[in-house]
Amino acid sequence: MLNKPVLVESLIVFSIVLCVHAVVWDRYSWCAVALAIQAFYVQFKWDRLLQQGGAVFQFRATANSGLLPASMVIPLLGIAMKERCKAAGIVYFERFGIVVASTGMLVALFLSVIAVGITKPVPTNTCILTGVAGSIIIYTMKHSLTVSEVIEVLEVLLIFVYLSMILLYLLPRCFTPGEALLVLGGISFVLNQLIKRSLNVIEGRGEPIDFFLLVAVIGVVILGLFFTVLFIFMDSGTWISSMFFHMMTAVLGLGVIMPWLYRLIRRNPLFWLLQFLFQTQTRVYLLIYWTFLAASACGIVFYQNAKRSSESKKHQASTITRKYFHFIVVATYVPGLIYDRQLLHVAAVLCLAVFIFLEYIRYFRIKPFGQTLRYLLSLFLDERDSGPLILTHVYLLLGMSLPVWLFPRSCAPKGALSGAGALVPYAGVLAVGVGDTMASVFGSTMGEIKWPGTKKTFEGTMTAIFAQIIAVALILIFDSSVNLNSSYAWILVSVSLVSLLEAYTTQIDNLLLPLYLQIMFMV
Repeated sequence: MLNKPVLVESLIVFSIVLCVHAVVWDRYSWCAVALAIQAFYVQFKWDRLLQQGGAVFQFRATANSGLLPASMVIPLLGIAMKERCKAAGIVYFERFGIVVASTGMLVALFLSVIAVGITKPVPTNTCILTGVAGSIIIYTMKHSLTVSEVIEVLEVLLIFVYLSMILLYLLPRCFTPGEALLVLGGISFVLNQLIKRSLNVIEGRGEPIDFFLLVAVIGVVILGLFFTVLFIFMDSGTWISSMFFHMMTAVLGLGVIMPWLYRLIRRNPLFWLLQFLFQTQTRVYLLIYWTFLAASACGIVFYQNAKRSSESKKHQASTITRKYFHFIVVATYVPGLIYDRQLLHVAAVLCLAVFIFLEYIRYFRIKPFGQTLRYLLSLFLDERDSGPLILTHVYLLLGMSLPVWLFPRSCAPKGALSGAGALVPYAGVLAVGVGDTMASVFGSTMGEIKWPGTKKTFEGTMTAIFAQIIAVALILIFDSSVNLNSSYAWILVSVSLVSLLEAYTTQIDNLLLPLYLQIMFMV
């Protein structure tokens, strides 16, 4: 029997795909539509495998596979980027957008083939659909990509295959297949770009903040893999292991990551970072303000844990309590988006590295703070943190930061896109900081009419849409660089579709919703 919430979620994703290609219809549109149709059918094969325990790896059990919504994100991002850069006349980044779209389609197709291959008995109709979609995609790639671009796409696919085998084995129940596609596909693409640019520094394009992002992401992944292998052979909870952890972190940071970054930006990374952070008085004020907000967030964690200690029964943070952090993140990002987006870009990268490093300390029980972090963060766990890692706070940061990091600055005249595209950097703030927060708060407190098959309420979704429209109006008032050019109807449609997706998806909404809203704004 078909799952009705999954059908509605799929219908919303199909609507977004059709809306995008109603604006930009070309040869890649046929590929995207074919990919969406086959992902829809394969998604149910994945769901059946997860229910029967027939998947090769252990995935998160409280959600469906999420293959369709995840499969369309990277291809649509690439297509939207291609169109924006084509309109701006930037050929290099137009080709880059084509590579991104092709890579996303091939990686998603690979995950579909895996599901079809391990399903018994072999689903004949789904196999035919997957073969047709694959043929369309490969035929289009053959006539669109150069030899070097084809090699680049295959490199990313190869990295994705090996990275998936390693991380899905080491991190059981941390992802659904769709979330694994997004996260591991993104890491694979970042790693390939970093290797490519490291080997061609003279020809490499990009600003120091772009290289800083690439090196930071791959640096923390390498750090995690290194210590995972190391602590197979020794107990991570001893003082000797903890001292070795901190010492090797310093060695890898100063001996590998810093020289790697130096090769890319051609200057001392530490001196560059300090000069960048304190370059203007505005940046100093923003850093002081963000430090205060970070201290406030820590204060909430300690206060909630103090309440737990004073209660006899088991205390767990409520939905409203967890949304306090959403309000703090909105208060963090909005001034950065208005006054200094480059500083926000770098600060978000630093914050991501700190979050992941602290998660390593918690996971490996590194003294003296590992056990304390385990106790403090256990209060804020929900059903999505069913694996060994706690990733919800990392996903929140990624959801807010990805629209800033992925904003096509080189294809934006004077640093801003026109029309709804001007709201692209605000996609995370609108979808997660405003929409998701309002939907949760009002839905859990005043909602009565539930969407069929879900726990989400009609009142929560309508409040989310209304709150995001108000937020757009406030952005227009306070950010003079935003000029919507009468694209209000498109903004309303975009916000409404993404809010409906929030009501029906069982994937990590902090990660998925901002990306879809960014795609809608970019086209």
